[in-house]
Amino acid sequence: MKKVPLALVVLALSASICIAADGHGDKETKADIAKHRAMAAAHEAAAKCLEAGKKEELCYQELLAACKGLAIGKFCGMKHGH
Repeated sequence: MKKVPLALVVLALSASICIAADGHGDKETKADIAKHRAMAAAHEAAAKCLEAGKKEELCYQELLAACKGLAIGKFCGMKHGH
């Protein structure tokens, strides 16, 4: 029974080491920051689009266009439930 918690600790530590060993330099970190800001701006624009009473599909299409090349997946790096 003690093997399961030990295995979880080992797994968590190895994941932490992998994340810490990512090795992003200053240039890559700045690029990541810029992408996050661009994604945030795209999501803010989508929220304003919806607040303006525009159709959800139109706002979604604008979000996809703004996020092209920034995020992975069809939700611009963010997905939530309704």
